[in-house]
Amino acid sequence: MSAAIPQRRRAARRLTATAAVLAAAAGLLTAALPAGAESESTARGSDRDATGRTVDVQLLSFNDLHGNLEPPQGSSGNVTQTLPDGTTKAIPAGGVEYLATSLRKARKGHRHSVTAAGGDMIGASPMLSGLFHDEPSIEAMNKLGLDVSAVGNHEFDEGAEELARMQNGGCHPKDGCYEEGKRFPGADFPYLAANVTSEKTGKPVLKPYTVWKHKGVQIGFIGVTLEGTPDIVTAEGVKGLKFHDEVETINKYTRELNRKGVKSVVALIHEGGLPASGSYNYDCNSPGPGDGISGSIVEIAKNVSPQVDALVTGHTHQAYACTIPDPAGVPRTVTSAASFGRLYTDTTLTYDRRTRDIVRTSVESANHVVDREQPRAKDMTALIKRWNKLAAPVANRPVGYISADIPGRGFNAYETPLGNVISDAQVEALAPADKGGAQLAFMNPGGVRSDLAHKASGGEGDGVVTYGEAFTVQPFTNMTNVLDLTGEQVLTVLRQQVSGVNEKQPRILHVSKGLSYTLDLTKAGADRIAADSVRLNGEPIDPKKTYRVAVNEFLAGGGDGFPVLKEGKNKLVGPSDLDVFTAYLGAHSKPDAPLAPPKTDRITIVK
Repeated sequence: MSAAIPQRRRAARRLTATAAVLAAAAGLLTAALPAGAESESTARGSDRDATGRTVDVQLLSFNDLHGNLEPPQGSSGNVTQTLPDGTTKAIPAGGVEYLATSLRKARKGHRHSVTAAGGDMIGASPMLSGLFHDEPSIEAMNKLGLDVSAVGNHEFDEGAEELARMQNGGCHPKDGCYEEGKRFPGADFPYLAANVTSEKTGKPVLKPYTVWKHKGVQIGFIGVTLEGTPDIVTAEGVKGLKFHDEVETINKYTRELNRKGVKSVVALIHEGGLPASGSYNYDCNSPGPGDGISGSIVEIAKNVSPQVDALVTGHTHQAYACTIPDPAGVPRTVTSAASFGRLYTDTTLTYDRRTRDIVRTSVESANHVVDREQPRAKDMTALIKRWNKLAAPVANRPVGYISADIPGRGFNAYETPLGNVISDAQVEALAPADKGGAQLAFMNPGGVRSDLAHKASGGEGDGVVTYGEAFTVQPFTNMTNVLDLTGEQVLTVLRQQVSGVNEKQPRILHVSKGLSYTLDLTKAGADRIAADSVRLNGEPIDPKKTYRVAVNEFLAGGGDGFPVLKEGKNKLVGPSDLDVFTAYLGAHSKPDAPLAPPKTDRITIVK
């Protein structure tokens, strides 16, 4: 591929609208607003005098959409709100039809509004988008009015050349065009990847930054993904690429922007934090700025140049609108809008026309729920209907039956029922001698992308699992592998869940039936795994014995911080994880005998 991907010229869209058109649109939107929405928008967003020294710029942002055009299934489709009395409630949220409505309402009354994203707009997508290599999601983002996005690690799932196609357009090199007479146009917005360079040329593979200009205001946006992307994407996806330090890269291009006269800078960073509460309205500045948040973004925020005015982040799928002190000790806004289009962040940046910089003391930010009680955006409904019609012959085929919800995407769970189903499916499929002779299986939690809902959001067939729903759970279609590991290496796999790169943010693998152990959270690092507690079918793991272990190809390559798996010998490649999953559902369920959620009793937690 070329060293740098040329950017397509953006359509003028909102920016060229006349005052009369804006006024007419405002009148139409007012009629659609629920009670109270207009006054809130006007209070937060009314610009200062258009001829005055300062002007308010509205920054709308979201992250980690992952191609979720339709409302996400199960618990992935809710956000948690803390009520005044301290109790919490779950609010159904998400779906691009509602996200479009929310953003369009939010823009009402703002002379200066820019919409940005923190990466992972595509990749690990449900079937509606994933079946078509995420062309539907890019089309939706164009209609949504997205102005700029950072790349995330999942933008590299299909490699740099496919990412170039997402930007520039063109039909898929193998599958061709999906609709007769229609060529995929590519993204209207620039994808930014300042810290991703070609190994051959040393140059960025995408634009490192862009400058948004509107009526005398200019703001530079720098986009980076996490430096550790190669650890969480297949080797093929990052082939020929280098990923550089986030802070060094952002500071480098901030200096370049400043030299060009751009003094207002926003960093879009696909790396995130972990707030102390899972509620979207949690105050992570209590008792002080940034005290309620931990994780990789904290150190990044503390070291990114003070000349950067705000950080839009992602990756951890968490919700926060914090202030974290910059290197000069001045609080700076750091935000994330959870994932799957369930929230959006509304940030007010006060721009000083004389200094061309943001008045940092005036920055305000808050997350808002994309609830499903509001009207759906008609253009998004039409888009979804059109792509669903193309997907229907494949997506609607029943592959199994379940008796209740089988959760699989709980962020705070060390073991989930659906993770257990998937690991059981892999060991069963690969247990026959001619299939690999697997005795146990490990499944990475990040590869389980959704719950299996007993009743889908569309309301069809209670308990019926369609191929499309199974695809949403296992969208990567990684090939399964069986390999030899010694008992000592099996123990090392379990220890690497909580040590090395995973020590601060453990990655607890799903394990197949028959494997059990104790996770002692009162200890630190590898000591959290009690070696004498690890058993297979009731027998202690023998460090000197050889075991046949099933994993997907991502884990087999050392992904997610499990390098010991690269040492496996006598590797046999099996069918895709999706084929294994659907075959298991078909073999273990019938309409009159649905599959029940398995117990989560394989890992004993000590706190």
